[in-house]
Order: sequence, then C-alpha cells, then structure tokens
Amino acid sequence: MTLERPIAPDPYELLPTLPSFTLTSDDVQNGEPMDARHAHDSTGGDNVSPQLTWSDFPAETKSFAVTCYDPDAPTGSGFWHWVLVNVPVDVTQLPSGAAGAAGTDLGGAFSVRNDYGQQGYGGAAPPAGDRPHRYVFAVHAVDVDRLDLTPDATPAYVGFNLTFHTLARAVIRPTYQIKE
Repeated sequence: MTLERPIAPDPYELLPTLPSFTLTSDDVQNGEPMDARHAHDSTGGDNVSPQLTWSDFPAETKSFAVTCYDPDAPTGSGFWHWVLVNVPVDVTQLPSGAAGAAGTDLGGAFSVRNDYGQQGYGGAAPPAGDRPHRYVFAVHAVDVDRLDLTPDATPAYVGFNLTFHTLARAVIRPTYQIKE
C-alpha cells in the first residue's frame, strides 16, 4: 500500500485571516522534528504534551483555547490530537505534560475528545514510513470567558465555535516522522 497523496493545506489558511501573537515552547520548534516523548505511546512515545507559553495577545481576550491538529494524517479530514477550551485569560503557559489522559484542571478549562477518542493530549503517531507530518499547535485568543461547550463536543464543533470567537491565533508547527 502506498501513502502517496498531495500535501494537505494548512488548516488556518482556509479560515478568515486573523492577527497573530507570540507563541513559544521549550519543547517544540516551528518546522523542527518533535522529540519522541511527544509521540503517542502506541509508537513507543511518552504521550506528553509540550510546554507552551504565549504573550502579546489582544487586550480584549477573555479566554484561550489550545489545539493540536495533524493535517497530514491519511484520513481525508486530518487528525485532532488535542483540543483544550476555556483556559482562563490569566493562564499564559502550560508546562510539559499539562494535558494528560484525564485532561486538565485549569480554572474550569477542559479537553474534548481527541480523534483517539480520549480527553487530553494524544501524541503524534504518523504511519511508519510516511513523510514527516506537521503538528499544528495553536493558541486561540477568545472573545468570551467560556465557549458554550461540553467535554462531549467534537473537535470540529469546537473549531466551528472558535471561528466566530477567535480574536487572534498563534501557531507553532513542529513535525514528526516514524522511519520504517
């Protein structure tokens, strides 16, 4: 079986253009391979979400959402690895491992189910031998204190809500590949 296919577009190129702000990480870098500790445990990784810090977001920001999406997954719809919503505006950093399997408790913030069917962060797990996958970690500056969502919401439904409530977005795009 071959996995030859076109390169999927960056998901945020398909949405309305938004201002950006600063997003940094001690663990992942834009365009650089991620360490295996951020890979899924099914591939021998540690399933640890990366450290993220953000600043310079719009003054009118009332909360944040943090997402991780793989547009290169051979699914036709990409793969959601992490969707954390309703992060209080005074939280501007997540340490490594902040999004374990049970989600997180940051002043009412919660993770919805990822495409593994679990709440919390699900690490990288591209098919062995496939080209490097991009992992789009995004922090969304949101214009409401809380999105009207429950932990049972789908990542697509969260994305729909974010389209109408995001003031600005900051993104880091590390990669991951499993060699054959």
